[in-house]
Amino acid sequence: MKLKRNQRGFTLLEIIIVIIIVGVLASLALPRFFRTVEYSRGTEALTNINAIRQSMERCYLQRNAYTGCTAFGNLDLEDPTGSPNQHFTYGMTAPTSTTYTITATRNTRDNSGPAGDTVVLTNNGSTITRSGTGAFSGIQ
Repeated sequence: MKLKRNQRGFTLLEIIIVIIIVGVLASLALPRFFRTVEYSRGTEALTNINAIRQSMERCYLQRNAYTGCTAFGNLDLEDPTGSPNQHFTYGMTAPTSTTYTITATRNTRDNSGPAGDTVVLTNNGSTITRSGTGAFSGIQ
């Protein structure tokens, strides 16, 4: 009498091959995913920079100069750095009464991302430009 063998299931070799394939796919996809997440955090900076810019413009209308509008105490806006889960710190400079620069610098509050990379908005009196460094170098 012949015994029937149970041929169901996967062999150990098949399982190991699947694990290797999943590992290779993950090693290719995860770096791109993390770059995309970091770049999307740049939109957080751009949103807050735009709110700061609008507040500085309102301050300019009251003072007729940007030089007095470089502290959050003088603006009608709270410092977004203190909000929960913020990934940037913000600073403003106004070297002349008609120009200003707003800088968002990446922090390491969540222990990830490239600390020190920046997103910058500059108003030179006639044009407004955006730029970035590091992970945010593609921002325009």
